[in-house]
Amino acid sequence: MDFGMGRAAEALRSELRQLVTDHLPAGFLGAFTDDPDDLATAQRFCGVLADRGLLCPAWPSELGGRGASVWEQTVVREEMWAHHEPRGAQYMGVNWVGPTIMRHGTPAQQGEHLPPIASGEVIWCQGFSEPDAGSDLASLRMEARADGDGWRLRGQKIWTSYATMAQWCFLLARTSRGEKRQQGLTVFLTPMTTTGIEVRPIRSLMGPHHLNEVFFDDVRVGPENVLGEVGDGWRIVQEVLAFERVGIARYARCERLLQEAPLVLGPAWDALPADLQARWARMLVHCRRARLLAYQVVSGQDSGRVKPVDSAAYRIAVTRLDQESAEVLREISASAPATDEGRWFAVEVEDHWRYSQASTVASGSVEIQRVLLARALLAAS
Repeated sequence: MDFGMGRAAEALRSELRQLVTDHLPAGFLGAFTDDPDDLATAQRFCGVLADRGLLCPAWPSELGGRGASVWEQTVVREEMWAHHEPRGAQYMGVNWVGPTIMRHGTPAQQGEHLPPIASGEVIWCQGFSEPDAGSDLASLRMEARADGDGWRLRGQKIWTSYATMAQWCFLLARTSRGEKRQQGLTVFLTPMTTTGIEVRPIRSLMGPHHLNEVFFDDVRVGPENVLGEVGDGWRIVQEVLAFERVGIARYARCERLLQEAPLVLGPAWDALPADLQARWARMLVHCRRARLLAYQVVSGQDSGRVKPVDSAAYRIAVTRLDQESAEVLREISASAPATDEGRWFAVEVEDHWRYSQASTVASGSVEIQRVLLARALLAAS
């Protein structure tokens, strides 16, 4: 099975790895640690990528990219996730906020939002889940009430990543009620500095910055903040979730850590139990399976056919891989030598394990993805 993308892609991988080596400090575990310098490092690194057209390489050059293929964008995505996502929260704007605004935004919205995303200057958060509307997103109650030519937002969002640092929120609210719950939903591009917005952090295993409650108390937005048509939010969000789920290349981090394990352990590798080595090998196979499923979604996006069912299949595979590989790696890391390399490997594995705990819930629970996949398979049978 050939997973290669050609010489240009391999050259791009080499370039990205060199940039990581040159611009990220030793011991970097991502932007969202207790150390505020890590976020600053990520923001600077985004500037380095943007200067080379590598933050959004598949975007048109006039929008800050370099007109590259979606496969080159995939290489960037894989290398960033393999190395603790040094783009920080920018992956959200790059992977799906920007592309969604390209597809559904007005020229004014595109002019306002796309250049700052492409240059790494702005952070977005996502206002979807609510206390009683998580995986069942269509049951959300967040109200957008007509107010002259604009709207008043009232309600609560929860599990909102990066809300403490974001300048904008990609917000889904209910503007009317129809026969189906999916009807009457609208997307609002909402400035987080608007009067009436309150953010309350939620502490978790993943550390600060990740999870928050956001309260909207009679927040006024104008017609220019509506993305697409009023009431067409559900269709837009289905596209968003397809882009988002494939945009998180967790398999790349899993594979890098799995490949490093024998090298770090050295002679101690042969002393590992045979069943643990067999589980390690099985995880490598699952990495390749998840990669192929991701490529199937990317291929569909490249041809303009975004299939939620393909995204669901990928999501199931990659989240299970995330958690199962984390457990295998934890067992392996217990035998890592007491060297600088061995200790760093154990730290990386622990970080991977903590993040994996939420992977089957974030971006839509794996149970909901199974329902979507089952419905599609039954409809096709």
